[in-house]
Amino acid sequence: MNDVVSESGMPTPVVTTLTAAQRRLLLFVAYLGLAALTNWTAFLLRFDEMIPASQWELFVSMLPLLLGIRALAFYPFRLYDSLWRYTSLWDIRDLTLSIGLSSLAFAGTVRLGLGMHAYPSSIFIIDALLLLCCQAGLRAFPRLLRERGLVGPAHKRVLIVGAGDAGAMIVREMRNNPSYGYRPIGFIDDNPAKVGHRIHGVEVLGDQAGLPLIIRAHGPDVVLVAIPSAAPATIRGVVKTLESFHLPIQTLPNLRDLLQGRVEISQIRNLSIEDLLDRVPVDLDPAPLSALVRGARILVTGAGGSIGSELSRQIARLSPETLVLLDRYENGLFAVSNELMAAGHSSIIPVIGDITEVGQMNRLFAEYRPTLVFHAAAHKHVPLMEGNPCEAVLNNVGGTRILAEAAHRHEVARFILISTDKAVNPVSVMGASKGVAELLLQKLARSSRTIFATVRFGNVLGSNGSVVPLFLEQIKAGGPVTITDPSMRRYFMLVAEAVHLVLHAARLAKGGELFVLEMGEQISVVDMARNLIRLSGLVPDKDMALTYVGCRPGEKLVEELVADHERVEATSVPKVLCVSPNPATDFTRLTTLVARLEESAAEGSVSHVLNLLCSILPTYRPTTMPGLLENAPDVEGGTTDDAPVYHVTAFGSSQIGPHRQA
Repeated sequence: MNDVVSESGMPTPVVTTLTAAQRRLLLFVAYLGLAALTNWTAFLLRFDEMIPASQWELFVSMLPLLLGIRALAFYPFRLYDSLWRYTSLWDIRDLTLSIGLSSLAFAGTVRLGLGMHAYPSSIFIIDALLLLCCQAGLRAFPRLLRERGLVGPAHKRVLIVGAGDAGAMIVREMRNNPSYGYRPIGFIDDNPAKVGHRIHGVEVLGDQAGLPLIIRAHGPDVVLVAIPSAAPATIRGVVKTLESFHLPIQTLPNLRDLLQGRVEISQIRNLSIEDLLDRVPVDLDPAPLSALVRGARILVTGAGGSIGSELSRQIARLSPETLVLLDRYENGLFAVSNELMAAGHSSIIPVIGDITEVGQMNRLFAEYRPTLVFHAAAHKHVPLMEGNPCEAVLNNVGGTRILAEAAHRHEVARFILISTDKAVNPVSVMGASKGVAELLLQKLARSSRTIFATVRFGNVLGSNGSVVPLFLEQIKAGGPVTITDPSMRRYFMLVAEAVHLVLHAARLAKGGELFVLEMGEQISVVDMARNLIRLSGLVPDKDMALTYVGCRPGEKLVEELVADHERVEATSVPKVLCVSPNPATDFTRLTTLVARLEESAAEGSVSHVLNLLCSILPTYRPTTMPGLLENAPDVEGGTTDDAPVYHVTAFGSSQIGPHRQA
């Protein structure tokens, strides 16, 4: 028999490639042949293998009637549709009903309809039992072979943590799909009532406290955490327990994903840092977003970046009229646009452009007439911007202003700025530049028909330049893993969370709001580093060293999502909060100050830039100041005694604080 290759990569007999009609015909003929054989066997058993001639005549004359009745019962119960490798109690039930009802119909026809009382009554019972046993056996035998490991390649020995519904389902799938190469050897479960019992033939060996002893005794090749609703603390406990065994740890999708379909082996994935978060990721309902995006003309700036690309993916799925992807860097833009086009999204328009070019942005808005703008383009690397404050201002402040004014001029319906928690009580140039951008949108929202709003993020896991990819690179290189300070803590969120927050903010915005996500407690960066080391199969401080290098320029030990003077209110979307603008904010001089700020940045006057940032943002307290001392200009071009002036002896060299000028 020739073989073909299945999706799993394993050879599959050609018979599985039959059409549905051919398969049904084959099963029908086989079923009737087996029915004839079991009926003949019933006569042999009834008469001790010596069938009298009269009874043989009854067998021959009644066999067509029996097969006809069996055939009629074959189709109503759809016996031709069941896959033998997935035989279950439901299939056995249908088989029993089909055989039982057809046997009763045959017996009634023979005795009552035809009056043939010479036909032995025992034949009806023996025949039905034989046919049921043969049919059930034929269906169960292939599954038994698979479950006993007699079919398929060499298996990885899997120890499953969690003997609940998900664990039971995945064991059944492992047995039904041996080609994936998994062999369940036991369960771990903290429910004492389950210990010692078997689930689908697999024993519950003990609880998590006994995990090390069980691993030494049974020698699994991999540990699978099959608790989709497990708290992160539970998973971290398993990871820490297993760190000395250097075993790979895998898990299943979350509960929401499991509810969308059955558990399959293909859903098994390696454990990730997201599974170890000290907070449960916020799952926002995407359904209301369709009305916002469907049929809209949308512009995403910074579309090649981490947030911009994921934002573009989710928007594309909601069927916009056009989706303009703007970025100044071609590689990221090329990747995301090609990805979306390959997925069948025909509305994608990639544009290479610079948000600081006024003429180019005006032409872009005039040509594509976006109704909704998501502004994700920004310089975001804190230490890098400390050394390049003028560029941070030109891009994050000037670029935002140019885009916002173009949106106002072209009557864009909604404009959403993506900001950062570093804009709250900023100590970095990057944070201060985003804080000024927030103020610009609040000012514009007061007089524009365009709805301007801001979304403030914590750290996004896995984004370009974030701490997680850096730690992973250091682990891959053999270490050490460098940490700025053991006390450093951060808010973390997933990329999908961040994007959902942006989209919901766009839907909720009425003008001037600032939205944040309720993110729970901040996460220790040291703990995150240790967990990443454990996920890599290593032991922290033993296999992989951790070193502390001190805070980098512009870094805080603890970030804030909301300032003391800001008022937080709930919204109609759970976990999405609205931060009301500071009523004491003086917008009268903002336009002039921002103009002077951009002018100083264009001239490369670093100390002018920093002092103007301090004038605009009273809460800005720089930790470092590249450049030389210059008097801070006021609005009129003189100096101001109230503005803090900073001094440093060398470019980017020392941590400093404010000093009054003599």
